[in-house]
Amino acid sequence: MKKIKEHLPIILMGLLVGAASVLLVALGNPANMGFCIACFLRDIAGALGMHRAEVVQYIRPEVIGLVLGAMIMSMIGKEFKVRGGSSPVTRFILGMFVMVGALMFLGCPLRMIIRLAGGDWNAILGLVGFTAGIFVGTLFLKKGFTLKKSYAQSKLEGLLMPAANVGLLILVIAAPAFLFFSKTGPGSMRAPIAVSLVIGLIVGAMAQRTRLCLAGGIRDVFLLKDFHLLIGFVSIGVAVFIGNLIVGQLGLPGGFHPGFEGQAIAHTDGLWNALGMALVGYASVLLGGCPMRQLILSGSGNSDSTVTVLGMLVGAAFCHNFALASSAAGPTLNGKIAVVIGLVAVTVIGFVNTKKV
Repeated sequence: MKKIKEHLPIILMGLLVGAASVLLVALGNPANMGFCIACFLRDIAGALGMHRAEVVQYIRPEVIGLVLGAMIMSMIGKEFKVRGGSSPVTRFILGMFVMVGALMFLGCPLRMIIRLAGGDWNAILGLVGFTAGIFVGTLFLKKGFTLKKSYAQSKLEGLLMPAANVGLLILVIAAPAFLFFSKTGPGSMRAPIAVSLVIGLIVGAMAQRTRLCLAGGIRDVFLLKDFHLLIGFVSIGVAVFIGNLIVGQLGLPGGFHPGFEGQAIAHTDGLWNALGMALVGYASVLLGGCPMRQLILSGSGNSDSTVTVLGMLVGAAFCHNFALASSAAGPTLNGKIAVVIGLVAVTVIGFVNTKKV
C-alpha cells in the first residue's frame, strides 16, 4: 500500500497526460499527436518563419502552457531557482541532434508512446531504438560523464523563457500577418487556443511537481533499478489506449487503429525509426532529460534547459530547411546522413566530457 501511495502522483500525472492527448486530438489536433514536443516546436519554428514548410506552421499553445505552468508551480513550491552556464554550446548542439532524431522518427518520446497506444506498430521500433540509445548514454554516466557545474544566475535570466512564451501567446491570439500559419496539413489541425493553453498549464504544473521524464524513466531502471518514473511512462500509454477506444466508439477523431501501414504522420522504415529514436534517447540522457523535461525545466529557471530548447527549435528549422525531416513517404537521404553524424557527434561529446579514471 505504501508503494502505491508513493507512485500515485506519477500514475495520476501519466493518466492526465494521456487523457489530455486524446482530448486534444478529439478537439482538432492531428491524429496520434495530441502532445508532441518535437512536432510542436517544429510548428512554432515554422510560424516564426524559421522554415517555410507550409504544412507545419503554427504557434502551439500547449508549449506555452507547459512553460508557464512549470514556472507558476515552481514559484508556488519555492523551487524557481535560476541556474545555468553548464556547457551551453554543447547543450545547444545536443538539442539540435535531439530534433534531428525526432524528426527522422516523426515524434518525440511522448508521441512515440501516443503512437504506440493508438495502434501504430512502427513506434515499437522507435521504442527499441530509444531504449538502446538511453542504455548507451547510461554507460557514459556510469563512467563519470558530466557537462560540468552550473552556477546561480540573476532572476531575469530565468524569467526570459517564460516572458518569451507570454510573447508567443500574444502572437497566437493576435495572429498578425507576418506570422505563418498553415492552411493545410498537420499545422492547420489544432484544438481551440484556450483549451490547448489550459491543458498545457495543468500538465506543465503537474510535470514540474512530479518530475515526469520519459528518458529519465528508462535511465533510472538501468542505473538504479528504480521504476518510479517509468510507471508514469506506462500510465500515459494506458490512458491513451483506453481513451482511443472510447473516442473510437463515439465516432470522434482519433481511435485505435492497429498496424504498420497508413498511420497518421508516420513512415514504415523500421531501421530509421529505431535509429532516429536511438539518437533522441542517447542525447536526452546526456542532457539530463527528454524534450518535455527540458521545457519544464526551462520554465522553472534552468537556463541550461532554455539553451537546449533553443537548440531544438533551431534544429527543427534546420531539418526542414535542409530536407532532413522524414514524411509519410519515408526518411530522406539527407536525414539518414544527419542521424549518423548525430550518433557520432553525441558519442564524441560523451567521451570528451567523461572523467578519466
